[in-house]
Amino acid sequence: MKKLSTTYKILRKLGLNYPEEEYGQVSLWQVFKRVYKTYRDSFLLKFMMNSWLLNPIAPRKVRPWVLRKIGCHVGKDVFIGSQVWVDSGHADLIYIGDHTHITARTVLLCHKKDLKAYYKYDDYAKLPYMKGEIHIGKGCSTGTGTMIMPGVTIGDGAIIGAYSLVTKDIPAWTIATGRPAKVVKEIPEHNSIL
Repeated sequence: MKKLSTTYKILRKLGLNYPEEEYGQVSLWQVFKRVYKTYRDSFLLKFMMNSWLLNPIAPRKVRPWVLRKIGCHVGKDVFIGSQVWVDSGHADLIYIGDHTHITARTVLLCHKKDLKAYYKYDDYAKLPYMKGEIHIGKGCSTGTGTMIMPGVTIGDGAIIGAYSLVTKDIPAWTIATGRPAKVVKEIPEHNSIL
């Protein structure tokens, strides 16, 4: 077993109950960098994402810029609705394709507690986190209030219904809805008569 860093021990004494597996070797410099990034990202998310002053240009200009600034990979001509919540501590794990619509109140979550080794009488706070990338393909749309969990890929052109919980991959050119989201329809090819 590795020796715990002094910084980690101080954080624990302050009542910050971080998982030992991930934070046990943290240095003071790493803590300062994380705190700075957290404050910067929080400022951008709070005052720029839903600014009434910037509202006319926010969905297509300001909000995609903010997400890029905090580390998300955002394509061209992306629409970001109001009150979208991203996992800012793991923003670098979020990939949004060109021409995608992330509508109001969508949640993009890139980490969750790993419950594989959780048993009766264990300390939940000491469980490590599982992290996973979120990939949202080109031309997708998430309905209002959708929650997308870690490790999910949504294929190109897919549409997610309002208030869905996406826990597994959604194939391209399908419509999925529900909690958990399931494919309810395949989007047909356009048959044009020339």
